[in-house]
Amino acid sequence: MEHKVVVVESPAKAKTIHKYLGRGYEVIASYGHVRDLPPKDGSVDPDADFAMLWELDGRGSKQISAIAAAVKDADSLILATDPDREGEAISWHILEALKSRRVLKGKPVERVTFNAITKDAVAHAMANPREIDQALVDAYLARRALDYLVGFQLSPVLWRKLPGARSAGRVQSVALRLVCDREEEIERFITREYWSLVATLLTARGEAFEARLVGADGRKITRLDVGTKAEAEAFKAALDAARFTVQSVEAKPAKRHPYPPFTTSTLQMEASRKLGFAPAITMRLAQKLYEGVEIGGETTGLITYMRTDGVDMAPEAVAALRRFIGREFEADYLPGVPRAYSTKAKNAQEAHEAIRPTDIFRVPAAMKAYLSGDEYRLYELIWKRTLASQMESARLERTTVDILAEAGARKLDLRATGQVVLFDGFLALYQETDEDAEDEDSKRLPAMKVGDAVSKKAIAATQHFTEPPPRFTEATLIKRMEELGIGRPSTYAATLATLRDREYVKIDKKRLLPEDKGRIVTAFLESFFARYVEFGFTADLENDLDRISNAEVDWREVLRQFWKDFKAAIESARERRTTEVLDGLNDHLGPAIFRDKGDGTNPRACPKCGSGQLSLKLGKLGPFIGCSNYPECRFTRPFSMAGGEEGSAEGTDDNGNRVLGKDPETGLEVTAREGRFGPFIQLGEGEKPKRASLAKGMTLKSLTLEQALALLSLPREVGKDPTTGDPILAGIGKYGPYVQRGKTYANLDAADDVFTVGMNRAIDLIATKEAGGAKRFGRAASGGAPAGKVLGAHPDGGDITLLDGRYGAYVKWGSVNATIPKGANKDDLTLEGALGLIAARIEATGGAKPARGKAPARKAPAKKAPAKKAAAKKAPAKPGKG
Repeated sequence: MEHKVVVVESPAKAKTIHKYLGRGYEVIASYGHVRDLPPKDGSVDPDADFAMLWELDGRGSKQISAIAAAVKDADSLILATDPDREGEAISWHILEALKSRRVLKGKPVERVTFNAITKDAVAHAMANPREIDQALVDAYLARRALDYLVGFQLSPVLWRKLPGARSAGRVQSVALRLVCDREEEIERFITREYWSLVATLLTARGEAFEARLVGADGRKITRLDVGTKAEAEAFKAALDAARFTVQSVEAKPAKRHPYPPFTTSTLQMEASRKLGFAPAITMRLAQKLYEGVEIGGETTGLITYMRTDGVDMAPEAVAALRRFIGREFEADYLPGVPRAYSTKAKNAQEAHEAIRPTDIFRVPAAMKAYLSGDEYRLYELIWKRTLASQMESARLERTTVDILAEAGARKLDLRATGQVVLFDGFLALYQETDEDAEDEDSKRLPAMKVGDAVSKKAIAATQHFTEPPPRFTEATLIKRMEELGIGRPSTYAATLATLRDREYVKIDKKRLLPEDKGRIVTAFLESFFARYVEFGFTADLENDLDRISNAEVDWREVLRQFWKDFKAAIESARERRTTEVLDGLNDHLGPAIFRDKGDGTNPRACPKCGSGQLSLKLGKLGPFIGCSNYPECRFTRPFSMAGGEEGSAEGTDDNGNRVLGKDPETGLEVTAREGRFGPFIQLGEGEKPKRASLAKGMTLKSLTLEQALALLSLPREVGKDPTTGDPILAGIGKYGPYVQRGKTYANLDAADDVFTVGMNRAIDLIATKEAGGAKRFGRAASGGAPAGKVLGAHPDGGDITLLDGRYGAYVKWGSVNATIPKGANKDDLTLEGALGLIAARIEATGGAKPARGKAPARKAPAKKAPAKKAAAKKAPAKPGKG
């Protein structure tokens, strides 16, 4: 019997497919990508025609070794990764890695894809193998190179020019611009007053209905035309005295058609609206439904592949849907012919099926026992949407009644509209969220005919104000990105997650708000890299990638065209002086930071000296607002786009620190400040003022005077030791919250609160510490420092290492040590973030940048044993050694 090795991405998928294939097949998981571009300069070399340097990571190397060992004893290799560009790329990487190890030795290699993990789908795929699609691989290579070049060329410019900026990305930065542009629209929006006039009328049979004023004395009246209370009252008075007659009745038939089955983006949008799921959660749940559950002793996938922008379905799936509708619904609910859909999205990728159940006869109620609550809700949503897509359209009747109101010489026109569902069709099963709410048109109107007199019941004049456009939700941002052709189904969730992780946006009541840091980065990019955050340019690049995947253009030619102009833009930005950067930022953000109060005063006037002009400035800790008369005037305040009294010094001291209030005991001012090692609070001024670090979860913006006074009161006495009588204290130190007795300190756990920890808990922690249990600062009992984690190579040579020290986590590059800001999670730190911390540290200390290719050398110790003569000549330092 032949022995074949099959490679898929995930262990769950491997287990299921092995059950389908049985003897003669060995199924191994690659755990996703096995190779990637090393996060350092030179991984993509434009000067070598965009040669790309790939590297196996630790897990990837282990998986390739396992695959190579299996292939040695096999007759053939089958690559069965996902049916999209990423899946094609994973197969290509595996094949290239195996070729480099020379283990194939002429053995046949086949590529198979299946859109669903079912026995039939897998069997069909195995019977129809193909070769790796090089055009899809080329499109992946181009996308990866573009993202690398933008990230590794543009991000360092941001770090140097904008302290505190984290990164920029080809799609990420454009998505951020959408959020920031919407915020600017909201800030520029001018509210406008308007009034509506609605008459509640009665037919001769006493049936009530509403009609809205739409015209007066031959003039059409639109929504905003009645702009003052006086106008509204005049119309109300006329309507109160008017006679009402039906002028026309028009009933028109209408149809509402079902929606197409889900694509990745429409699933993310509808799951957000109906179920409240973030896109990342939707994709995680969809992955589980795709990989399947065990039903009757056999694991089977419940939905088709979830990364797709196709809306068509396989003919056999459509036939099954029609059989189900015919069986479960009356004959009127089944259309005469199957429905066919085509995508309207720009730059739709290679055709895949829509997201649908693998078997429509697996109704949600029957699957509920096999799924978690959220999995069930998502499966039910997909199932209903798919079934509804092949049902009959809803038939409606829309009625419009025009009514003449005569009041003396005045003639006023009113209109009543209504809608009735004659046949619900697909609406019996599914409605999109936006259309679930009843509106005024959905009401049924009473029967009327031309010439009927109707009587007045009530006239309402209601004041309204126009509202700015709403902020994006994750769902509406994805919809807008898709409309513009920005990004792809597989990238939306990751792009939004990156914006949150970089602290460029935050979510408040499901709406995306740009953080100050995000506004600064966007302003910088629009000022100096305008072309690369243009929606059309980004969409055109996506179109070029699609052309590559269709083998219409060479991928390296697309990169050449991009790199030529992008390289020039990078070099130009590097040469910009700080004053030029500030001018660009002030021009872009000035109107939003210094808002016109409408009282004729200058919003940029310095509140301290009166003669200086406020403007945005850049410091080592990030942007701030300062006076043009510096150093004579030292007024500063924190940078914020939040609005409020932009030109006021209230709430800040002369140095721009936030004033929380006064200590009632001493009368000294309590201020919240940002320091080199994170935020802190200070009581008064002087040589050694009392200071306290913020507790976990506290921020400078949300800190109250009461919280600050509580922090300043630390350490507090928890109680007296019952044995020794020594006081037991609780406080916050350099290493975090602790309890103390004498010279013994014990860290508080995350669940403990320094303000509420009691005697029993404190004594237990101290006893454990004295017994040689948990050690302070996270060090092992032996006292050795933990091993460092290499994050990657610095662009100028040498490794950057993440370490734990006495004062918390820090990154090290040669002799440069940069502390990780308080509150940041060291496990989330990326190489980009570490480079930014190191750059800020070098600038803060005035240190010279080390020569390229060398890490900065350590200072020689104060005392040193005499060197041997043979060692008198110093060897060159090796890159990466500290």
